[in-house]
Amino acid sequence: MSELPEAPHAVGDGPGPDTAVDDGQTRPDAAPAGPGASAGVTAARNGLPGPAVTGRDRTRLAAARFTGGWPLGRIIGAGVLVAGLFSILAIVVGGAALANLNSTRGQVVDTLDPAATNAAQLESALLNQETGVRGYALSGNRAFLGPYWAGQVQQRAKVSALRPLLSSVPGGQADLTRILAKVGAWRTTYAEPTITQVASTGKPVVSPAIYRGKAYFDSLRVTLTALQRNIAHQRELAVASLHHSASVLDATCIGIAVGLLLVLAMFAFGLWRSAILPLSRLAADARQVAGGDFGHRLDSPGGPQEVRAVGSAVDLMRERILAELSAVRAAHADLEARTEDLQRSNSELEQFAYVASHDLQEPLRKVASFCQLLQRRYAGRLDAKADEYIEHAVDGAKRMQALINDLLTFSRVGRTAQKREPVSLALLLAQAWANLASEVRRTRATIEQGELPIVLGEASLLTAVFQNLLSNALKFHGDERPRVSVSVRRDGRYWLFSFSDNGIGIEPEYADRIFVIFQRLHDKATYPGTGIGLAMVKKIIEYHGGRIWLDTDVTSGSRFCFTLPMLASDEDADD
Repeated sequence: MSELPEAPHAVGDGPGPDTAVDDGQTRPDAAPAGPGASAGVTAARNGLPGPAVTGRDRTRLAAARFTGGWPLGRIIGAGVLVAGLFSILAIVVGGAALANLNSTRGQVVDTLDPAATNAAQLESALLNQETGVRGYALSGNRAFLGPYWAGQVQQRAKVSALRPLLSSVPGGQADLTRILAKVGAWRTTYAEPTITQVASTGKPVVSPAIYRGKAYFDSLRVTLTALQRNIAHQRELAVASLHHSASVLDATCIGIAVGLLLVLAMFAFGLWRSAILPLSRLAADARQVAGGDFGHRLDSPGGPQEVRAVGSAVDLMRERILAELSAVRAAHADLEARTEDLQRSNSELEQFAYVASHDLQEPLRKVASFCQLLQRRYAGRLDAKADEYIEHAVDGAKRMQALINDLLTFSRVGRTAQKREPVSLALLLAQAWANLASEVRRTRATIEQGELPIVLGEASLLTAVFQNLLSNALKFHGDERPRVSVSVRRDGRYWLFSFSDNGIGIEPEYADRIFVIFQRLHDKATYPGTGIGLAMVKKIIEYHGGRIWLDTDVTSGSRFCFTLPMLASDEDADD
């Protein structure tokens, strides 16, 4: 018994899919099917005697070795080649059968049938001649010669038509020659002398010559009948051949159809076995991995090189996902630890805010109150230095109170969220303008505003946005009276607001710095404040889903632009 080739490595015993894509080996499922074949291969691998391997098993293994690892293009090309060769063979065989059928049909339709018809018409022409001569001989009436002369014309036409047609009829030309010879003999020995005699005497001819002419014509008729029988016999043979050719053509068409079905079935089975089945295995393994079993290793699916390469790539992707998943899990654990730290820090910040808003406020209010009492009671009683020190203490206490209040307000943005509801920005702008009434009267400021929309948000926070922007416009005004302009337009799914003033303006290089907490561009003596206003505006706008920036293209005054999401009803109305 010949030794079988070594079977492919099992999963886990050999190189991974990434190193076995084009090794030419087949999967275990491509090995011979059946327990006997499997046992034989295993025995061959272990060096032990196994059960006998049949020729069928060898054939299957050889076929698997032969086609294993072929590119899909080669497999399809082989199938197309087989189908093409079969198509060529079918065209040749079918064409030959069809050509034979056409040839036989052409012989019957184009040769034998016209020959039989012309032979019958030739007989009719000869009968007309014989009848015309006999009638003229018996009656002496020259009118009886009309069929004779017409018969001669018809005879010449039919003979001309018969000569090419009888070329394919065995003995046909010889029969026609004998007929013409007998016609000539009949005409010279009987017809023409009889016509001459009657024409010269003017009397009918009643003599044994008439019977002699009849004998000539009966012999001619026998020869003509032999020609017609020969043509009829050849037609019977041709019709039989025609029926045979039709049967052959029918059998050929049926054979071509059956063969084509077999070729298509073999091609479909081969394509399913070599490509679709490995892809199904690969898809099943991929679905198992997609279901969360990232530790499931994707076996080499077998089949074409492209499918093996895809299997190797998918397994590499699985390994990469598994590695990334491990890293993500580690990062998630670290993130959870950091989240706990952040929550603890936020809790401590909330405690600090509570302390700042309660415990620190009370002593600060006492310091500020007593400093103010000290200022009112002893103003002018002490020296100038003492009044200056008291003034600094009162101012510091006030600024400390303002700073703590602003810090608390800044920290509460987004942390103590209230229910959002549709609010009219026109009303909120009017409220902010009213809150700054004293400063508006002092600076004699004016405001221009277009039609402002309704948005979804927290009224108190959006009022703070307008109030901070208005306060900056009133605070940083130039020599002219402050003039504020507020407009809005649609920008996609957002409202784009423009808030302009005619103040001292902001240099473009400070466009980002002004939104950072505690970042000031001027000294406290010239322009008081804590430096938190614009930072809080930015935080509120972003909390509502928008963004804010400084328009650096403005050359006079300053212009802040910010966006807020539109209501769903406004989006639908515009669409």
